[in-house]
Order: sequence, then structure tokens, then C-alpha cells
Amino acid sequence: MQNLKNLKSGSDIRGIALGENINLTNDAVKSIAMAFVKFLEKNKNIEIKNQTIAVGHDSRLSGERLRDIFINGLISAGANVYYCGLCSTPAMSMAPKMLSCSASVEITASHQPKEYNGFKFFDLGGGFTPGNIEEILNIASNEFYPKFSTQGTVRNIDFMKKYADILKNMIKKEFSEKLPLEGLKIVIDASNGAGGFFADILKKLGADTSGSSLLSPDGNFPVHAPNPEKIGPINYIKALVTENKADLGIIFDADVDRCFFIDENGEAFSKSKLIALVSKLVLKEHPGSVIVTDSVTSDNLKNFIEKNGGYQFRERRGYQNIISAAKYMNADEKICFLAIETSGHAAFEENNFKDDGAYLAAKIIIELAKLKKQNKKLSDEISDFQDAVETKEIRIPLENSEQIKKNLKNFQDNYKKILGCSLDKNTPEGVRLNFNLKDRKGWCLLRPSVHDMSLVLNIESDIYGGMEKILQDISVFDVDK
Repeated sequence: MQNLKNLKSGSDIRGIALGENINLTNDAVKSIAMAFVKFLEKNKNIEIKNQTIAVGHDSRLSGERLRDIFINGLISAGANVYYCGLCSTPAMSMAPKMLSCSASVEITASHQPKEYNGFKFFDLGGGFTPGNIEEILNIASNEFYPKFSTQGTVRNIDFMKKYADILKNMIKKEFSEKLPLEGLKIVIDASNGAGGFFADILKKLGADTSGSSLLSPDGNFPVHAPNPEKIGPINYIKALVTENKADLGIIFDADVDRCFFIDENGEAFSKSKLIALVSKLVLKEHPGSVIVTDSVTSDNLKNFIEKNGGYQFRERRGYQNIISAAKYMNADEKICFLAIETSGHAAFEENNFKDDGAYLAAKIIIELAKLKKQNKKLSDEISDFQDAVETKEIRIPLENSEQIKKNLKNFQDNYKKILGCSLDKNTPEGVRLNFNLKDRKGWCLLRPSVHDMSLVLNIESDIYGGMEKILQDISVFDVDK
């Protein structure tokens, strides 16, 4: 049996499911399924005979193979299955409650290229933690095969319709009109993933969605990768907005747990601008709220949140980390109503901190429709936000965790060699340096990657040309591989 521990990717399982270097083999997938059944029995105290697990998938080419093997593993172990078909990750995260089942699984690799696939796990408490994933893979690697005399059953459920109705009703209840989005032009780029349903919701509520693109599921992702952070997909949706003179453009990743937005001018909301916009929206409803973000944010964002009556709390990168931090804050008293990551992941307290790109899009569309009645635009809401003028992310592959620790220590030990640079002692991860000189105002953060064995260097500058100067300053710390 292969060692499956290298399939851990943050709070998910991910691997290669197509091509020559497959590590999500049939044996591996079946072992993971059986290990999941054992995990639920051991950690959630659910007897195998009482387990019902909902399974859905995005549009990836390998989805049907993984679905068949995974479901076979579940029922062979004695668990029952609700098969939900093509579904978004947020929909599957709601399945345990809505379908009264033990747990749910989405087969997806989110934004990664077509040869990848993987698994995201949920129960009534929400998404699984990195520690949960590690334990499931440990069980699977030890070749656990339950002995159960009766095989489980499979029942097909059209679950996406139930989920889509929730979003449609969420928008409708904010307005008295039968067609509350009439007069709005909104274009959707679903990246040929599972998000095409969202355009249909908007159309039924009166929005003009003509000009939307890549709504049909196609695991080849023939036009662009399903990654809304990349410049190619962003430029594609920008062009759609401009050509169609739209009020808003929305681009989803393959499993619809995150998205990015293009304003009426064809300009993308940067990562910080998106957080600023959503934070302001939440603070209108919940003055004084803590806004949990990841570590890759600027002091400009902190100042904007405080100006609008809130407080920023930075947490380690990783959407489950920020959601866990928000839930922990609210354990005794509700003080946090939003957890949002610069990657586009967002979770609202009102939605039980579900990580849901379509829910975020619905919230922003509600605000857009209300502003339209006042002859205002979304961009007006954050016209006073000072965004960085230059940003960059550099990934540095390394061999092991010891190299990562060594390079982080070297970076911190030598920062005093840089003129006008100070160490930020409040960063929740990695090493963050702040720059405050006339020709270089900004910051950089060197941190471990969430998903692989590498360091990630994030840089922002408030001055044109400052980013290159910061890069020159820190180049004295050569990475030791």
C-alpha cells in the first residue's frame, strides 16, 4: 500500500488523478473512503451501520472515476450514501444538516489544473481540520479494511436545486419587488466548473445575465484554468464586463467556494479591496465587529476597517484557520461576523461560517441592487480605501520543513541590515518586515505555504517602483536549499 500522507493539502486531500504520475489511484481512493468510515466511527461516535454520507463532485474529468471508487469504498465498509451529483463545495458543506446525514464529501481540487483532484470533508460542525485529514490518511495508509456483513446502499438526490433555492430566497427576502434584480446587468464566468447554476438564479430574479460565459461544466477547462486569482481568468472576465457594459462581473473557481469581482468600470476588485468592501457591508449590519483576515493584508486595510467602526484580527493563511479563529472568538460572545481570506474565501456568521463563494456573491449583489436605487455604484463604497499600487507573490520550493525553518530564521536574524526596515512582531505566521522610506513604503511577508513544501514571499508597495527596491533589499538573504 502506498504512503498516502503526502496527499494532505492543508484541510483537504489533493493529488494527481489524470496522466502519467497519478497518486490518487483506485486503491488509494478506496482506502481513503474506508478510512473515512472508520474515522467517523472512532472520532464522531457514529456506528458504521448508522452512517449515511453525502457525496458530490465538481466538473473534473477524473470526477466520475473517483466518485465510483469512493462510493464503492463507503458502501463496502457498510455505510450508506446519498449521491448528489454535480455540486458545489458550499452546497455539500450544508448537506449534513439539510439531509440529516452523518457527513459529506466534495470531490474537487478547487482551482488546481485539470489533472488534479481530491476530497473535502464536512460534518455538522463544518469543514474538517488539517489534523482530521492527517488522521484519515494515517488510517488509510495502515490498510484499514472494515469487515462488515451488509453492504451499504446508494440513493440519488438532486441536492443542488435545494441549495440554489436557499440563495434565491435569500436575495428575494431583501426586496418587495417580484424581480428585485431587474435593471441590473451581471455577467458570470463559472470557469466551466459547478457554478453555472448561479447565472440561472440571477436571471430568474430579473437580472440580465446575457454575456455570461463558461457556464457549462467541462473538466478540460478549455478557455482558462478555474483559478480566479490568476491574471488570465481575471482578464477574461474583465473583457466580458467591458464588452457587455455590465454593472458587475463575477468569476468562480471550479467548486464555487470562492470568487472575485469586476466593477462597472471593468476593474478587478483587488484582494484587499474586496475585503474592504465586504467588511464595510458587514459593519453596516454589525457595528464594532471583529473582521478576521489572513496574514497577507496591509495596514491600509486595518485602518479602513477601524475607520468604519470595526477591528481587524490577522490569522494564519488558510481558510479553515480564519474560520476557526472566528468561531473561537464567538464561543462565549458574538463579536465576529466575518472571516475572509485574501484568496477570495469568505464566511459569514449569519451563514454559520460556511465557506461559500456563491453566498458572498449574493450578499454583494443585494448591496449592488440597493445602491442602484440610490444611483450609486459598488466602487463608491470604497472610494476612500487606499490600496497598494504594487503587489507580488513569489513561491520558493524547498525540500523539507527543516529548510523552511532555517530560512525563516535567517530572514528574521538579518533584517536589521536593511535601512528603514522594521520587524512586525504581531504577524501570526512567518516573518513580516515593514518599510517606511520615501522611495519604499510597504511591507513583505515570508511564510510557509499552506499546501506544499515551499516558502511564499508576499510584497506590497504604496509607491510605484517601491516593490523592486524592497526585492533588492531582501535579496541579500539568499535562500539556502
